[in-house]
Amino acid sequence: MAEVLGIDIGGTGIKGAVVDVEQGVLVSDRHKLLTPKESTPSQIITVVKEMVAHFDWKDKPIGVGFPAVIMNGHSLTASNINDQWINYPIENFLRSELTEELVIINDADAAGMAEVIFGRGKDIKGTVLLLTLGTGIGSALFKDGKLLNNTELGHLKYKGKIAEKIVSNAARKRRDLSWEEYGKELNEFLTYIKSLFYPNLIILGGGISKRFDKYSEYLTSVDNVVPASQFNNAGIIGAALGYTQFK
Repeated sequence: MAEVLGIDIGGTGIKGAVVDVEQGVLVSDRHKLLTPKESTPSQIITVVKEMVAHFDWKDKPIGVGFPAVIMNGHSLTASNINDQWINYPIENFLRSELTEELVIINDADAAGMAEVIFGRGKDIKGTVLLLTLGTGIGSALFKDGKLLNNTELGHLKYKGKIAEKIVSNAARKRRDLSWEEYGKELNEFLTYIKSLFYPNLIILGGGISKRFDKYSEYLTSVDNVVPASQFNNAGIIGAALGYTQFK
């Protein structure tokens, strides 16, 4: 059994677990810590070290999902996290602080890989789109199982604003929307996304995927939408898979 510690860094929480990357399942407890309010590199690494210590995971493989565009070992954006991460050499930073046995990828791409390799998107031909609805909106786009990384569809301009400011789970809470109101808002956004990509399958991830039954009846304009089978663990599993896919 090949085991990798998967760490999913989000805008509000940092989650981790040991993952059997051959089966795509957690083989430890799921541990969660709060993302520091300022979320600077020094603050984030302190919490990530706490996570690593919790699992006593010294000098072993680690896969990290991070809410930013990741290219050539650098975080190029800062989605719901401190601007100090923009154009930051994040991979070398984490390797120097933790272990050389580490790979980092975009957090939504991680969740998408978990679903395409082991979940709802497995063996689906054509275009598969995963959207993580959390503090923001992450996206992972696949064509015949191949990832087109760093799509960041939550940053599309939508109704005169950035989409995630209207349709994310955080936006639902901030706007105090009922499930019916949120479902109808999400339905409009998914209809817009469908007009751009015509995906064969749309997978909704993030913590809100566990409450799919609360709003699914209002998704009337799209008939190919399902919740992530891994629910909010997809990011952890996918982060661990990132180590095996991109090492």
